[in-house]
Amino acid sequence: MDLPLVILFLAGLITGFSKFSVGGMGLLILPIVMVAFPGPEALGILLPLYIVTDLMAVASYRHKIAWSVLARFLPLAFLGVFVGSHFLANIGADQFLTFLGVIIVAMIGLGLYLDFRPAAFMRKPVTAYLMGFFGGVITMMANAAGPMFSLFLLEQKLEKATYISTRAWAFFILNLLKLPLYIGLGLLSVESTKTSLYALPGLALGSFIGYHFLKKVNPIQFKWMIRIMSALAAFKLFLFT
Repeated sequence: MDLPLVILFLAGLITGFSKFSVGGMGLLILPIVMVAFPGPEALGILLPLYIVTDLMAVASYRHKIAWSVLARFLPLAFLGVFVGSHFLANIGADQFLTFLGVIIVAMIGLGLYLDFRPAAFMRKPVTAYLMGFFGGVITMMANAAGPMFSLFLLEQKLEKATYISTRAWAFFILNLLKLPLYIGLGLLSVESTKTSLYALPGLALGSFIGYHFLKKVNPIQFKWMIRIMSALAAFKLFLFT
């Protein structure tokens, strides 16, 4: 069987499942795709998949959106996306993957700390600004800010439906912003979009499984699934550096 086709199906499957369920698995996708498509071109292949799942997600979760949380979070995320585009044009892939793995591990540690020593600072506007900025940088450079966004949103004490809806709209808005920047960097083209189409069957299957799986998760399990998936993602990133 053709390895690139298997990789694309698997990437689509994980993308769909992650978007509609626990999140955090998104960090596994880039290292997997880079097995068949090494280098920055993998980013251009993945972005159309994320936008397709974003459209499905915002259509499915169009109620109970915490707009006040997004209003604090997104402005600096926009700035982070533009800063990330500059770094993406200049930083080495190995350096970035190592940096990203360290950030994910740090965020998991922060989440565990907050479980035992709750800190109100996670709900302050300055935290939203910082999370937004660094999340914008990371999503631009590696389509991989899911754990950072998830940890921040979890600490806002949102109910599960509001959490999912708010996260879906945040990524939808940011991924649309990234489109012209990826085109300008030469990462997104007609050819890369054609390659992305091979992942659509896996994407549809993963979205279906994730959507129904989410209904069976209680809040405590939900939080721990995000942390476990984030840890696995960090491990994968270290392996690829």
